[in-house]
Amino acid sequence: MPPPRTRGTALRQRLAELRGPGTPAKALDARALAALAANPGCERRAILDGAGVDKATLADALGSPSAFGQSQFALTRGNAFEAKVKKDGGAELLRLVHERLDPGAAPPAAAAVPDLSAIGPEGRTARTALALREATAAAGTWTLLDHPMIALEVAGSPAFLEPDAVVVHPDGSWTVVEIKSFPMLDGAADPAKVGAAARQSAVYVLALEEIAARLDPAPRVHHRVLLVCPKDFSNLPTASAVDVRKQRAVTRRQLARLTRVQDIADALPEGVCFSPELPAEQLTAAVEAVPAMYAPECLAACELAFHCRARARTAGAVTSLGRSVRADLGGLTTVEDVLAAARGESGDPRDPAVAALRRAAELRAEALGTMCR
Repeated sequence: MPPPRTRGTALRQRLAELRGPGTPAKALDARALAALAANPGCERRAILDGAGVDKATLADALGSPSAFGQSQFALTRGNAFEAKVKKDGGAELLRLVHERLDPGAAPPAAAAVPDLSAIGPEGRTARTALALREATAAAGTWTLLDHPMIALEVAGSPAFLEPDAVVVHPDGSWTVVEIKSFPMLDGAADPAKVGAAARQSAVYVLALEEIAARLDPAPRVHHRVLLVCPKDFSNLPTASAVDVRKQRAVTRRQLARLTRVQDIADALPEGVCFSPELPAEQLTAAVEAVPAMYAPECLAACELAFHCRARARTAGAVTSLGRSVRADLGGLTTVEDVLAAARGESGDPRDPAVAALRRAAELRAEALGTMCR
């Protein structure tokens, strides 16, 4: 008799069924996690990311292709710059860490660069945890972990993350290093891009804190990460320390609010599958079976944004106007409800949103009447 399935095994099988037969899972990276944390009410994204569904391929199959993502040129340029920063055993990268974050420590003349290769993400995660523990115990030396693999539980499902680098200082503390190909001009970079990098790095900090908590004594994970970028219009690396305490706190709070993937999967109708090989009508019905929480900000963070925007507009949902508008309107969820409330046809006049809409409609009517006279 085969052993009974555990809850974890049953969930993995259920998520594999949702992806479709033979469809490999797409890894959930820190960029996707940061975007998911920014919209924790979207069950659609939570289940698709938890199941490892390729949302770009899914959007194409739904007839709403997205231009979301980096170009091949940007990826190639980024990889070339990262290789330059890490050459010679990461000597330049470690020099920047020492200069910007830990000038009081001994200069990183010779640093250890452990081999982190292993089979599968679970193996790489275990190898990274071992390397971190060994580097922390070897006090007085610098250690560079190149593309370590760390795990973070998200909505009851593990997400495997791969930061560009993690540096272990001589005092045993840990620092996240994020390498980007956008430039720093006169010591400053595009605030929007720096903010996105900070949110991404905050996810790595959270995952490292979980690893550190399992060690005794627990090493310190720096809340300042090192952002490495090209200097001005050259290909020379420069760096800036970025404090991610705010992003870390927000991300932790938002990830905690996510509905568990198991609960979302259990609520789906039997037979729901997100395989792009399905007919468009069946695939659309499967996607619509999961509630979405669309907002215009999704256009910069989710491959399904165009599909969800079209559905929101068709339904007249006020979420298509932005989260701030949605919050101001309270229980009025559609544009039709808003217009009816403004005209006095529906809505509780004691509701502040309804009262504000009616007052705005009166002022508009007065203004138009004055203009016509």
